[in-house]
Amino acid sequence: MISEKIQKGLTRQLNRESESSQLYLSMASWVERKGYEGISEFLYDHSNEERIHMLKIIRYINKRGGNVILNNISMINVTSLSLKELFTKLFEHEKKISKEINFLVEISLQEKDFFTYHFLQWYIEEQIEEEALSKMILDKIELIGEDKGGLYLLDKDMKNFHKKKNYD
Repeated sequence: MISEKIQKGLTRQLNRESESSQLYLSMASWVERKGYEGISEFLYDHSNEERIHMLKIIRYINKRGGNVILNNISMINVTSLSLKELFTKLFEHEKKISKEINFLVEISLQEKDFFTYHFLQWYIEEQIEEEALSKMILDKIELIGEDKGGLYLLDKDMKNFHKKKNYD
């Protein structure tokens, strides 16, 4: 059985993952309307990935005998953001998620819940990848600046940034 403290922390995290999925989805829709086909595919793919992260936590809570509660999510308006601002928001969001995962690891150790500690190791590795990837894209956007040719090539290259992962 999962402790109440661990369950609350995991429930907050699964709701953050849901929020992340919706954030990526809203950004994907916006950049798709702007004509960035490759970037939108990347963001749609990451929206699905965040949803899978959420489902993974839900299933873990259920396996441990807990109770899942989904919250409403609040969203930022992305339609007024530049591409650089959009990826800056994503990078900051990923850093916030990493901080929250670290907090969950700390709680699992305090509670001596080594099952949850083990479960969270996958999320630690995932966040290392997510932060590095969002920072790399942001760096490329900063390097390109407003050069339309560079943005075109970045958009085209983003189609190759999709990651195939096993979420089981």
